[in-house]
Amino acid sequence: MNPPRREPPLWPAVAGITLFALLALAMLGSARALHFSPGLDRGLLIAMLYCGLSLLCFLLYARDKHAARQGAWRTPEKHLQLLALLGGWPGALLAQKLLRHKSRKASFQRLFWTLVILNVAGLLWLLFPAGRAFVMSLLRAL
Repeated sequence: MNPPRREPPLWPAVAGITLFALLALAMLGSARALHFSPGLDRGLLIAMLYCGLSLLCFLLYARDKHAARQGAWRTPEKHLQLLALLGGWPGALLAQKLLRHKSRKASFQRLFWTLVILNVAGLLWLLFPAGRAFVMSLLRAL
């Protein structure tokens, strides 16, 4: 008989998200020094957004893992992937590693890493004035 599996503690995830937040602030600070950043206020907002979405994404992965074990309602994969695209990918990555959830499904992983690349490329593009101007013109058109 196998011993019951214990759920991993959440503190490594919280520490990881905190580390990510500090790295994001350092990245945005260095981008500001190179005149690529939208400003410290917006940079802090971006870092907070990434941290919040990462925490939400991690919690959804944890809930989905628990539901999978219980045979309960599952979080649709498209919701997990959408949160990753919007900026929650660091939390998703932590959940995949710490909770060992969605880490072996090849089709999920291919899409996940494609969305991570799109998110990072989009963020980098928005750090440049031309990218911000383009997005602002789109928002004004709405």
